[in-house]
Amino acid sequence: MNLLDLILEPLQYDFMVRALVATVVAALVCALLSCWLVLVGWSLMGDAVSHAVLPGVVIAYILGAPFAVGALVFGVLAVVLIGVVRGTSRVKEDAAIGIVFTTLFALGLVLISVTPSHTDLNHIIFGNILGVSNADLIQIALLAAAAFVLLVLKRRDLTLFAFDPVHAQAIGLSPRRLGALLLGLLAVTAVVALQVVGVILVVALLIIPGATAHLLTDRFSRMLLIAPTFSVAASVLGIVISYWVDAASGGLIVLVQGAIFTLVYLLAPRYGLLPRMIRARPATVRAAPEVGSRSPSAP
Repeated sequence: MNLLDLILEPLQYDFMVRALVATVVAALVCALLSCWLVLVGWSLMGDAVSHAVLPGVVIAYILGAPFAVGALVFGVLAVVLIGVVRGTSRVKEDAAIGIVFTTLFALGLVLISVTPSHTDLNHIIFGNILGVSNADLIQIALLAAAAFVLLVLKRRDLTLFAFDPVHAQAIGLSPRRLGALLLGLLAVTAVVALQVVGVILVVALLIIPGATAHLLTDRFSRMLLIAPTFSVAASVLGIVISYWVDAASGGLIVLVQGAIFTLVYLLAPRYGLLPRMIRARPATVRAAPEVGSRSPSAP
């Protein structure tokens, strides 16, 4: 069996095709957003929102509503609560994020434990990409398209906000509104990735691609190309590997992304660990004087 057969055989099954389409869509939009999250320093915020959507998904199940609706509501709620706690008390942002996301995540776990269900709700936590239906695929595509269009239309404003919010305000932009937009897009994108890797691993799709691209280039425009390319390729590879080794698809997607990040971290031409160590070594090494040679100071 050659490499082409290894790639094409999984495509014979409809559930694998749906899984690949959903994964590519989620990986693309998550990677784009991750570029801004890495530059702004909102990695922890991404973790918070991705965990905070859990109770919304469970409540949506109880009410018979689409999971995406409940997840989106609680994602936005988490962002609002973090802002309220941070803005109306002495509690700093990192503490506010920790309080809100752990409380909401715990609420979701409690709701799962007490909700009678004929459906295994654990797939919300760990993902169920191979069980994506056509309806789920439509929801993922619509939410991802909305997030993608907003990111493209507002890319210049968001980039200026990420690099220099003071300058953004000086030219008439509102850093507060741009921050709110970025947080709203974070909530939507977390919902998109939820079906792929589950609540626990969503933050990986939102952080690893941008961090990897940041090690490879200093230009933000190139980051916006490198991150999605890397993320989509790693996600497809993870899905294909999961088919052949019969392992968790979401976990393998994140493992492949983590492995590629490790290689880039070690070997990136400019910012990789090994090239920097090599450049840090002395350029020249003094040779020891030969035995019997006269010292320059000798008469």
